[in-house]
Amino acid sequence: MSNKTTFRLGELFCGPGGLAYGAIHASIENPKYKIVHQWANDYDEDTCKTYQYNICSDKPASVICHDVRTLDISKLAPIDAFAFGFPCNDFSVVGEQKGFDGTFGPLYQYGVNVLHTYQPQWFLAENVGGIRSANDGGALTKILHDLKNEGYRVYPHLYKFEEYGIPQARHRIIIIGIRNDLPYEFRPPSPESYKEINTTARNALECPPIPKDAANNELTKQSSIVVERLKHIKPGENAFTADLPKELQLNVKNAKLSHIYKRLDPDKPAYTVTGSGGGGTHIYHYAEPRALTNRERARLQTFPDTYVFQGSKESVRKQIGMAVPCRGAQIIFESVLRTFAGITYDSIPCNIVVEE
Repeated sequence: MSNKTTFRLGELFCGPGGLAYGAIHASIENPKYKIVHQWANDYDEDTCKTYQYNICSDKPASVICHDVRTLDISKLAPIDAFAFGFPCNDFSVVGEQKGFDGTFGPLYQYGVNVLHTYQPQWFLAENVGGIRSANDGGALTKILHDLKNEGYRVYPHLYKFEEYGIPQARHRIIIIGIRNDLPYEFRPPSPESYKEINTTARNALECPPIPKDAANNELTKQSSIVVERLKHIKPGENAFTADLPKELQLNVKNAKLSHIYKRLDPDKPAYTVTGSGGGGTHIYHYAEPRALTNRERARLQTFPDTYVFQGSKESVRKQIGMAVPCRGAQIIFESVLRTFAGITYDSIPCNIVVEE
């Protein structure tokens, strides 16, 4: 049994570094326990540049920009911990929910391959809540089975990040796995101690004000008709719930409950930040008739204002939408570190049952 307290982290599907930022900033009562970056992989060039710039500027070569389907996993450096937010496109209830029948659904298997090859002490896997219903409910069961088969006890839990002080209603299944030969049992952190945090959109975007020279803060050019439409939509309403004049109404079928041209409610957490942006799917400001800037979107994802995203405005928008909220990731990683350090913390049972 290893008594290591510094865990070298490898990542597949690393995105712009939301999980990584949370991992390397995770800090607990025993400072010997920490997570350090070892290597990361993603196939998108801008995303990899963002990760390199913010997470590991001293070792940019540790970010491998390569399609995971042709990545030689055996040539990666040894790791003690592993994280993979495997692509959610085919599991999201927003999409067609093809699950394993889609292009992206089977990609989780490459994470399983890393576990098989390196047998890290623990892992974190992340995906959308909709994975529970993909493939008639069989997708999550199969994924959990495959992870257990590599020699891990698994602890899946649906986290509602707005309950953990994140200013956004974002619901994600996160699976913690601990290797069978290790004596630790993980429990999800309790949201109780985060109840007093102000998670409103207004607080996230205004307190403190975004610095004038902040990166990624350019405004989107809005057409005059979009500006006029937004002026008729009250905070919390969208293009279908607002009382719009006929000439500003949208002729879109089956979208009555959508987030199209939905303005934030300043007194509630934001709705889910996604990578999309066309056709009225930007997130819209509560007080001004405009889409949020990327920096404002990044605030809803709890990235610090010093986090600089690389690439075009559209590329940055997608990167931010794909990411895991930094602060949410940090809370979960700190619970993992406390588990290994034997430090008691407020916890709750997993809310997803693992079938034997």
